[in-house]
Amino acid sequence: MNIPRAGFVGLGLMGAPMAKNLVRKGWTVTAWNRSPAALEDFRRLGGSAARSVEQLRDEPVIVFMLPDLAYIEDAAAGLLASWQSSPPAAGTAVVVMSSVSPTAVKDFGRKVHAASSGKAVVLDAPVSGGTRGAVDGTLAIMAGADHDADFQRLLPLFRAMGTTVRLLGPLGAGSLAKACNQLVVGTTTAALAEAAELAERSGVDVAALFEVLSGGLAGSRVLDQVGPRIAAKDYTPTGPAKFMHKDLSFVVASAGAAGAAVPMALAGVELYAELKRQGLGDQDLAVVRQTISNLSMTGAVGAAEGITS
Repeated sequence: MNIPRAGFVGLGLMGAPMAKNLVRKGWTVTAWNRSPAALEDFRRLGGSAARSVEQLRDEPVIVFMLPDLAYIEDAAAGLLASWQSSPPAAGTAVVVMSSVSPTAVKDFGRKVHAASSGKAVVLDAPVSGGTRGAVDGTLAIMAGADHDADFQRLLPLFRAMGTTVRLLGPLGAGSLAKACNQLVVGTTTAALAEAAELAERSGVDVAALFEVLSGGLAGSRVLDQVGPRIAAKDYTPTGPAKFMHKDLSFVVASAGAAGAAVPMALAGVELYAELKRQGLGDQDLAVVRQTISNLSMTGAVGAAEGITS
């Protein structure tokens, strides 16, 4: 890509800092967002605002950072209709950086290919690193692309937002890698939350426990980043916890297709479904501790004892 120009759809908790980093790295970025306040903030930093996603039709690359693929397909409907009437330039790239189904993103790729008369290509490139990584430009980016050349020409885009960038296979491979990432993050966070509740109910200081754990084999980046929020019961959102249920559901579906056993993912799906049932889904991922605390108060402990007896 000779001209550092991009469209960007979705200026939420992750998308806004990612788009801002593109601008800071010298890219000309035109963004669309459902709410106008985020667009005004983006313009003050040197970005431009689009009146619709369709207005981005001639950008060489269009990044989508929306909650799920259903949102992306809805937002892209006008864009694809425009391309059906008048195809874009050959090599136009649509980059899905949200956490989406590895299977569904392949279907989306086929829809884009058909609507653009084969001129546009879809890559999936979900990210890990949270809002801190998005702000600092240190995200890990897991890419899937059917052709290595498409990935290579988008490397400057990815490196403006992340420090670890890998092509993991064809379209869908990036989303599968993100599902694996969420399997580790979601179940580790849940384990830390269980440990915190067990420790506190047994008279052990949770912050002191986590300090000791961080110096041993139990130490991890999840403990370093989420542990303090779990210990402090600080559930101020850095990203809604409800999305973990969605992501672990992708793990289960992918495991079914691959014939892989995922007992931890199955347990995690149920736990985060319970989190949503308790009305905690819009709070931070650390709120899974509150879910476990609530279960402890409603007889789940007795049920667990019955299973092990």
